[in-house]
Parts: sequence; structure tokens; C-alpha cells
Amino acid sequence: MKTLLAAVGLGLMILRSSAQVSIELELPQEQFLPSEAMPLAVKITNRSGQQIHLGADPAWLTFSVESVDGFVIIKKSEVPVTGEFDLESSQLAIKRVDLTPYFVMSKPGRYKIIATLRIKDWNANINSAAKHFDIVHGSKIWAQEFGVPSATNGAPEVRKFSLCQANYLRSQLRLYVQLSDAQEAQVFHAEALGTLVSFSQPEAQVDRTCQLHVLWQTGAQAFNYCLINPNGNVANREIYDNFNSRPHLGVNDNGEVSVKGGVSRTKPTELPLVKRPDELPAKVAQ
Repeated sequence: MKTLLAAVGLGLMILRSSAQVSIELELPQEQFLPSEAMPLAVKITNRSGQQIHLGADPAWLTFSVESVDGFVIIKKSEVPVTGEFDLESSQLAIKRVDLTPYFVMSKPGRYKIIATLRIKDWNANINSAAKHFDIVHGSKIWAQEFGVPSATNGAPEVRKFSLCQANYLRSQLRLYVQLSDAQEAQVFHAEALGTLVSFSQPEAQVDRTCQLHVLWQTGAQAFNYCLINPNGNVANREIYDNFNSRPHLGVNDNGEVSVKGGVSRTKPTELPLVKRPDELPAKVAQ
């Protein structure tokens, strides 16, 4: 009887805690490619009427990922959530994490995430509602293998760049770059490059330094260009307009790739800094 009463009391305490402090999970999209970054926003709202201290316990916020289709998810390590802070009553805190490096989610299917908040001072654990998402394989439209030189002068490692398109939120086509081994058994990195028009035929070229150049159409007269390094990360982005001539990729005799034709838009960081009149130095009367 005492055990039953203790269990009931613990259950009521957890219910009261979850009503006073709530957790909500947000993802920027519902579909991801294998190894694509998965930026998760954890929103914690305090309605308890008192300040709570979070972050001192390394396990104050933990995550579990499950497959709705029933296969096992391998957890590489705990998601790092370091940093102490106080959350006042009626305040909202947002913790942002990327789940991809810490869970193996390579199989296409339906998944769900649950976050657990531990409030040590209350001896209470609060679970979020499950957030569902899909891992999908995009439609491959281009691929090329390339060699990464070995640091020990041995045989180079063979990797593969692939361009895929996926129907983003069922309303937009999105272009992705994927870096994998030659057999595509292991995907090292995947990243969204941007949206593209349905009739676009992206151009892709690997240069002599193993960097990938991609040019594709995003609007009636607009083209996007990306430079991707051998690790699969975007190193540069530019926008070109079809003004007098259509942009296209060209290769010179040295194996260097660049965009030919079109007009490059000026980046905001390249614009001259214009100061307001009140920021200008005062003139000194002669």
C-alpha cells in the first residue's frame, strides 16, 4: 500500500511539474536527407511562478530518437548541451542543437524525437511531445568520383559528389549536395544548396583541387552558384543574373573552373559602408 501511494505521489508531482514547465520541439522542415544537418529548437517555458536553474547537470536535457518503422537507432553519444542559466517565471528559453552527428539515421523512413528535461531541484523529469520527421533519399541527377590525396603518400581515398533533388515540403524542389564513399555505403555529409525551378538542369564540375562547382537556375533570370570543398561544405555562394548572356561554367587550360557570362550580383558585404549624417565627424571651422 505504501509503495502504491508513493508511486501515485510521484506521478502527481510529475504531472504538476509538466504543467508548470513545458517543452516544445521545432524543426525547420519535415524531410531530411541522410547526414543532412538537423537543427532542432527546444523551447522551454517556465510557468512555475519561481526561478529555475538549468544546465548545471550534464544530463539536464537529453534526447531520444526512435524509428516509427521499428528498426534500431544507434546513438553515438549524448548531444552536448553545456551552459548554465536561470529561467525566470513566464520566460521562454530556446536551446538549439544539431542531432545528426549523434544519431545514425541513414535508413529512409519515419522517425520521432523526444526531449527530456531534468529539473534537479525538483527531482522531476519532463518529456516533450514527440516530433516526427522523415529521412528520404533524393532523386539523384548527377554524380562524380574524385580522389582525396593521402597524407602518407599512399593510395588516394575515393569519394563521390552527388547532386540530388527533393520535393521540399511538397511544394518546392530543393537541390542538395551529398558527399559519400565511392559505393555510397557511407554518407559523410549532405547539405541543401537551395531551391531550383523544375526545368533547371544544374551544371556541375570538379576542378583540379577536388572542389565542386555547381550552377543552377532559381528563377526566370536568376542563377545560383556554389563552391563545395572536398569535405562537402559550401565554401562560397554567389548569385548571377541572365543579363545579355546566360551564365554557365567554363574550364580553362589549367583546370580552373569559373562562371562565364551573366552578371554577378554584389554581395551585401561588398557594398560600401554609408554612414548616417549624425555619424559623420563634425567639420572644424577654419
